[in-house]
Amino acid sequence: MTNPAILPSIRCECGIIPALEMSSSSGNQEKRGGRVSAFRVVSALQCALRCIASTTRYYDFKLQNNTITKLCQTRNIITVNGLFPGPTIYAQEGDRVIVRVTNAMQYNASIHWHGVRQHFSGWFDGPAYITQCPIQPGHSFTYEFTLYQQKGTLFWHAHISWLRATVNGAIVIYPQSGVPYPYTFPYEEHVLILGEWWNADPEVLEKQILSSGGPPNVSDAYLINGHPGPLYNCSSQDTFVINAVPGKTYLLRIINAALNIEHFFGIANHNLMVVAVDGEYVKQFQTRAISIAPGQTTEVLVTIDKSCNGNYYMGIGPYMFANVSINSVPSLAILSCSSPSSAPSSIIPKPKLPGRNDTQFIRKYVRSLRSLSIADNAEPVPQTVDKSLIYAVGLNLNACPTNQSCGAPNNTKFEASINNVTFQRPPLAMLQAFYFGKNGSFTPNFPDTPLHPYDFTGNPPSNLQSFLGTKADVIKFNSNVQIVLQGTSLVSKENHPIHLHGFSFYVVGYGTGNFQPSDSTAFNLADPPLMNTVGVPAGGWVAIRFKANNPGVWFMHCHLEIHTSWGLATALVVKNGEKHDEILPRPPADLPPC
Repeated sequence: MTNPAILPSIRCECGIIPALEMSSSSGNQEKRGGRVSAFRVVSALQCALRCIASTTRYYDFKLQNNTITKLCQTRNIITVNGLFPGPTIYAQEGDRVIVRVTNAMQYNASIHWHGVRQHFSGWFDGPAYITQCPIQPGHSFTYEFTLYQQKGTLFWHAHISWLRATVNGAIVIYPQSGVPYPYTFPYEEHVLILGEWWNADPEVLEKQILSSGGPPNVSDAYLINGHPGPLYNCSSQDTFVINAVPGKTYLLRIINAALNIEHFFGIANHNLMVVAVDGEYVKQFQTRAISIAPGQTTEVLVTIDKSCNGNYYMGIGPYMFANVSINSVPSLAILSCSSPSSAPSSIIPKPKLPGRNDTQFIRKYVRSLRSLSIADNAEPVPQTVDKSLIYAVGLNLNACPTNQSCGAPNNTKFEASINNVTFQRPPLAMLQAFYFGKNGSFTPNFPDTPLHPYDFTGNPPSNLQSFLGTKADVIKFNSNVQIVLQGTSLVSKENHPIHLHGFSFYVVGYGTGNFQPSDSTAFNLADPPLMNTVGVPAGGWVAIRFKANNPGVWFMHCHLEIHTSWGLATALVVKNGEKHDEILPRPPADLPPC
């Protein structure tokens, strides 16, 4: 299929619009010339199916090898169903989703349904060695979960090693039948998945980085829906295109699936109206660009200039506060208003994105996020706190193993930690150990606060080492939990996007420097945004609150993949409640063995 026309907007009786075909300037839809694409036409029949409330959606995912050419180099990648990015899951709020995942490639695998709260379905959350052992080559596992009180844009991705680089895709959850959007109904909608590309195999790169103890390799390109865009070598025809109609309003569902880089996104000569973040509606505000960290999703409305008769560039550029080497070349896509009879202009305007360390823009942007209606959310904002935690997050320099040369400063190796504990992968999935009462997987003694407090954002202490361990924080069912995520200056100050599995949380406060108890008097307990991934500001802190009403073992980690590999992670064990409907169900029969 070569650049099919985008389907016109179809409004079901329940007010749901279908997902829409996306085109590329290289004409690659489905499979063509070694290129694989995630997006397919959704028919009027599928739209009609979405008008049926609370149904079950079945998907089959096959993890497999595919050959692809990018930047004039051809290599093998891992895909789902031969698509890159992977297939989109479409559903409605309240639907049950069943996905059979078959591992037909050479690596162990697991899939995480990022942002799905897994209400009493923790066995299907997906992080390897946390809620399950990985799916081994030649084996399958079926994930089952209900989209309980959830709608909007989420995504799925591999959750073991660095497979997420190519194994990812969107989850689009429409409102229930008869429930309208709380904003202008768009003419069309599009999914934009932001990614990173390496000419080498990311699985091999991760092993080399951990073995050397040094910094990560700089990515060779950034991607928009799998396309690098015209600024990269051999990529002038490998550019993503949206064909647009002047004067019409479009909904863009933007997902940052990149491994190690936060991004700014913007469109030349157009403002963006932010309407949702992490699958939750926010009070609308207009901005020239958005900030989006790995693990975050953002929904924006853009109204096309009525005088548009040519092309505009959409683009992403990196944000990195730390003084480290990164790829500074933006990825560009095209928003095209060109009619078949008009000659396209050779000069295409580019978006004016913030600079790579524009922290002021980040601060202003995140403080603009406010929940649209707390009453519509799954849980109210906790006004009181039963368990208060302070988690100091940052990097460390540990001793190089004997008779080995390491790539971090002074022949040390990079690690990362929370409260100076570097997370170690256990031999048995933590949820299995918790459920069956088995020892040897983890210990329930993760420190609630830093064991040795210091000036977190000032001059670092002389000892930058951490302790290795697999520890979990144990929380009583139905507790109101507050976590202050404190940034540190150990090794370097930088922004850490922290993702919590199993819950959405309210972001009630931000600040610079070290958190003080008096800072809580300024918390926003009226309309804070509800999120699942939040950036801990460089040289500052962020405070979150949630009700621990979902029993299980829930991973909490930095969504910069290199930091998770280095150990910037922990787990929260939420105990069962006392009532029969407050207890985690038994594990599925096909749960992968360790």
